Amino acid sequence: MRHANVALFVPNNGCPHACSFCSQKTITGKAFQPEAADVVSAVETALSDLGQKSKFAEIAFFGGSFTAVERNYMISLLEAAYPYVKSGSFAGIRISTRPDAIDREVLSVLREYGVTTIELGAQSMDDRVLELNERGHTAEQVRTAAALIRSQGFFLGLQMMTGLYGDTLSGAVATAKQIAALNPDCVRIYPTIVLKGTKLGELYREGKYCPPGLEETVGLCANLLDLFEGKHIPVIRLGLHASPELERDMLAGPWHPAFRELCESRRMLDRIIRALRENQVPEGNITIRVNPTGVSVAVGQKKRNLQALSALGYSAKVERNLSLKQREFQIDLDGGKRICC
Repeated sequence: MRHANVALFVPNNGCPHACSFCSQKTITGKAFQPEAADVVSAVETALSDLGQKSKFAEIAFFGGSFTAVERNYMISLLEAAYPYVKSGSFAGIRISTRPDAIDREVLSVLREYGVTTIELGAQSMDDRVLELNERGHTAEQVRTAAALIRSQGFFLGLQMMTGLYGDTLSGAVATAKQIAALNPDCVRIYPTIVLKGTKLGELYREGKYCPPGLEETVGLCANLLDLFEGKHIPVIRLGLHASPELERDMLAGPWHPAFRELCESRRMLDRIIRALRENQVPEGNITIRVNPTGVSVAVGQKKRNLQALSALGYSAKVERNLSLKQREFQIDLDGGKRICC
């Protein structure tokens, strides 16, 4: 069953730093500070909408540094959510926070109120990049907090960004490898988007920062998907959610409303090309067979994959095959030869 969250946003509340890229109001589309009554209202609505599926969902506090907010306020939100977890109506509570806002004492409080999953905004594992982007924490603090969270029995999520000021493609891959080594239960990947009202926006306007392009970022994130999923770490989010606020305030960056689909299609294209090269398939007609759920991924948005294969000399068509699992594919060649991947 697909995982669901009842998402409540606490924008910028408690965060001691103004990171170069951060505009939480734009990213979340939320400007108000939720109170306990807002938590109850959102959860009751979700109960009505989800029915029995709510037992597999989490109540999630996103958007800020949850464990850095004023303590009584944090507890008031948890107290509003916890009865629904205690009764079994929801599976647990998920929060996101900073690596330097985690210690044994706060973890004890979170456990008392039914928190099950903690996501850390690592963003980079390069101290130079973290300093340039005014994150206010180090890579070692990410490692320490992650280890402490796991040792206390919580599910661990880690968030990283690509295209940060001062970072490189190889630097993002190095960050991903270090994050994977921390054995998180899930990962989110966010390509950097330049927003109005941020330091990064100022650097962009001054010509001191230019974000990577969409194609370059899609290629990188396709590789990062392979890296994490090859280690059985699910990537539960890739790219920012679409919102009117984001489209209004975005100055530059590799944003696309179907960013993950672009990355999944690039992965498929790369795998197909690799199979063709490894098997020394000559130019000509090929038929790519995939599970019905993977047809659009294999074809590519606006038939990009078919066009890319055509540029390499292959006239390709995609057909469905119910016997293939998701992400499996076969390539049928003229003469009856078949390549299975």
